[in-house]
Amino acid sequence: MDLHFGDSEPTDDERAAVDALLGPPTSFWEGAERSGADLRRARPSRNRRHLLLPGLLAINDRVGWISEGALTYLCRRLTVPPAEAYGVATFSPLFSVRPRPATVLRVCTDLVCTAAGASDLCAGVEERLGGDVHLERSPCLGLCERAPAALVTRAGDPVRTAVSAPATVEGAVLAASAPDSAPEEPPAATAVPHAGQDGLVLLGRVGVVDPSSLDDYRAHGGYTALRRAFALGPAGVVREVTDSGPVGQGGAAFLTGRIWQAAMSRPDHPSYLVCDAGECAPGAFRDRVLMEGDPFALVEAMTIAAYAIGAHRGFLCLRDEFPRATSRVRHAVEQARTRGLLGDDVLGRGYAFDIEIRRGAGAYVRGEETALFNSLEGYRGEPRCQPPSPAEQGLFGGPTAVHDVETLVGLLPILAPGAPAYTATGTERSIGSKLFCVSGSVERPGVYELPSGATRAELLSAAGVRENLRAVLLGGATGGFVRPDELDVPLAFEGRAGSDVVMAFDDTVPLPRLLLRIAEFFRDESCGRCVPCRVGTVRQEEALSRIVARTGAAAADDIALLRDVGRALRDASMCGLGQNAWNAVESAVDRLGVYG
Repeated sequence: MDLHFGDSEPTDDERAAVDALLGPPTSFWEGAERSGADLRRARPSRNRRHLLLPGLLAINDRVGWISEGALTYLCRRLTVPPAEAYGVATFSPLFSVRPRPATVLRVCTDLVCTAAGASDLCAGVEERLGGDVHLERSPCLGLCERAPAALVTRAGDPVRTAVSAPATVEGAVLAASAPDSAPEEPPAATAVPHAGQDGLVLLGRVGVVDPSSLDDYRAHGGYTALRRAFALGPAGVVREVTDSGPVGQGGAAFLTGRIWQAAMSRPDHPSYLVCDAGECAPGAFRDRVLMEGDPFALVEAMTIAAYAIGAHRGFLCLRDEFPRATSRVRHAVEQARTRGLLGDDVLGRGYAFDIEIRRGAGAYVRGEETALFNSLEGYRGEPRCQPPSPAEQGLFGGPTAVHDVETLVGLLPILAPGAPAYTATGTERSIGSKLFCVSGSVERPGVYELPSGATRAELLSAAGVRENLRAVLLGGATGGFVRPDELDVPLAFEGRAGSDVVMAFDDTVPLPRLLLRIAEFFRDESCGRCVPCRVGTVRQEEALSRIVARTGAAAADDIALLRDVGRALRDASMCGLGQNAWNAVESAVDRLGVYG
């Protein structure tokens, strides 16, 4: 392997950031001073490439950008070719390989925030900011219930963050100038308009339980499901979950029990559990609310899932834009480990399991499970070809079960007392309750828990839809628009009629500009690995840009081109990003007649 390290040296801060993660170097080959032993034999480090992304994050946290000297030092410590590490650093939108100020202000310009005036916010902030703050127009920050949103990150030791949502020009500028003095975020329960009401299961503890107290969590039924799982044994847990029939809530609707059965079928390989809490989809924030309001539930649920498939190592992958959720979950993991609920002997039952928290660095495509594996292993977050499926050959080549936060937390009521009553609700393929993220032109945006099979009209009625409703976008950027007269349809997996992301838009929102923002999103987020997506997302954006400026026959030509590009994206793209990039535009043209 030809590494070709550069001559640039890291600064003291950069070296300290890497050493804090990896420990001090032990030989010249890792960056220490040359010793007599180093002259006799090379001592390259063991395979630690999976620490590449954490190392880049450590440098970025301390300094604010990735210099050549810092990258060279990290690569020498991990024995990673610098060119490949550079590819990872430039793939991640949160990093910069060029100098920039230590303070970065990200203003969300995605769908709901755009409708709430993000463009004016950016213009106002830009006029007020000095040269010591870097302004970025960001994709969704997962704060859609408080749009428009802004996030401040100030590099240093420690790194400081501040959230401004709903953001004003004055509030965003104040947060950027003094992150420590920014107003405290409201409690997680404010994102749940019906928090504390009877009948809530998945959200039942949000706003009721102290999210920092393990004792309070246990006093409200915490860890009863894990104790029952140990009583059933791994095969019994898998059978119970399979018979109940829950499906993954990440979008593909695979039966959770079937995934576990496949992962258990290769006992000769170590199994892994991955919780994808990245939630980068525009309009999605349910996982953030669960982690902020009920973090111990996720820790317990991950332990149950890992026990069922025989995994001893779990990875909890979080968005870097969720500082409070990261802090809450990290505290929950530490508390569980201290109290014997994680570690070498969970609850004294002889079962070893622990959770490693991994922060992401942006990139929507990492939501595809094989792209997430590549990122965890220290490679660019690009999707892999399938088969084999992740349950057969996933992370580090072992059988891997990947679930989102809602899917995992939804296991607890299945295994806790009262499970028959819970599993009896819902529809044939969507048991129990379902969480929906509602934002946009509604009076009470937030996360709603309704029985699976509830209609779109019931959901929007609960959220208080405003007058002059023009369109509802189901499924976020990868979903489709429906008209106001198409709301009496169940929100369930049957027929793919529903989605957990619901964005309402009234007649004050310019839909052509919204469609162009969706096209810009897919162009930016395409990893570029396959030609249909790499080229098709650009052509889609170009055509929509022209249509915005034209009407009549000229626009009709571009609409015909859009259909051709959309078919190519859907039929030939490698992963779901490209396959679904045309959905929202197609539905807006055919259902809403946006350009008619």
